[in-house]
Amino acid sequence: MKINKHTFFIFLSFLFSFESMCFSNNDSLEYKIGQMLMFGIGDVNSVQHADSLLLELSKNNLGGIILFEKNVNPSDSYNSLKILIDKIKLVSNNSLFIAIDEEGGKVNRLKEKYGFHRTRSPKSLGDENNLDSTYYYSKKTSDLLSKLGINVNYAPSVDLSINLENPVIYKLERSFGRSPNLVVSHAKSFINSHRENNIISVLKHFPGHGSSKDDSHLGLTDVSDTWMIEELYPYKSMIDSGFVDAIMSAHVVNKRLDDQMLPGTLSSKIINELLRNFMGFNGVVFSDDMQMQAITNHYGLEVAIEKSINSGIDVLLFCNNQLKENQVSTDQVISIIKDKIQTGDITYSRIEESFNRIRKLKQSFGITN
Repeated sequence: MKINKHTFFIFLSFLFSFESMCFSNNDSLEYKIGQMLMFGIGDVNSVQHADSLLLELSKNNLGGIILFEKNVNPSDSYNSLKILIDKIKLVSNNSLFIAIDEEGGKVNRLKEKYGFHRTRSPKSLGDENNLDSTYYYSKKTSDLLSKLGINVNYAPSVDLSINLENPVIYKLERSFGRSPNLVVSHAKSFINSHRENNIISVLKHFPGHGSSKDDSHLGLTDVSDTWMIEELYPYKSMIDSGFVDAIMSAHVVNKRLDDQMLPGTLSSKIINELLRNFMGFNGVVFSDDMQMQAITNHYGLEVAIEKSINSGIDVLLFCNNQLKENQVSTDQVISIIKDKIQTGDITYSRIEESFNRIRKLKQSFGITN
């Protein structure tokens, strides 16, 4: 009897799932570590090219994936992406975060040229300052994400437009504006539109990227002399009013917040002490891409993983938008974390803490198999 590819991967998924149930009932250390990881899916933009990806998802119980424009097939874009997402969910053993950066304007993966709707940048919406407009465009986006099966949007940015020469925030029109109150009001409108479709919104980039002079994608970004305490206001205001589903850390250095000058993602003083203990946020914190040059140029993979987990990061993001020889595998990251637990550099209780936060967030948004 000839077995087609579709049947083969379903069978593999069943085997891995059965093995997991037999030995751990999804409570194994490997499962919990897997839930803390999200990976980009390379250049895959159709099911036909997804064989190794599907096998990796089945084997390692990843917490989720992130999609980029390169994962949108130029031909029959909506249907191709929908089929790919459905297959990924089918093959995975567990509930998945399916994430995308869909801020609108220049940070927009689902573009008009692929047949998707027109978006507007946060800057243009903030300049207009009409909350109905912000809700309208945000709701169109959340409706689309929901139909596609995407359940996490790495947006909105609540960075303030402090430095008008900022290459990664202001110049890309990613901030609603300079006023913290204006940013909060528009971010809430954005989040409301997403919650109506049960989509998680992730505020970024904590503790503030709007005053930076440099792009942390390209190297170390030090905001010590430009950062202002008011950059924390949108986070504190929205935490206190229950408007924060999750937060993404920034890879910026700020010696006013961490005298060791660790980037925010690797800093316990910024994540554990400031965000969690002082500001009262006990939800999920996502890292920004662990392969951005602010991290890779100054810290090895093992050190970055250890410090980020110990800082209080719950989900580590590896976008793998790299040359093939520089990409990291799920096996590699899981092995590093297990070794760190074995040596005591990361505690089991720290893994358990993140796993429980992730599980709670997924359950609250109905993200299930």
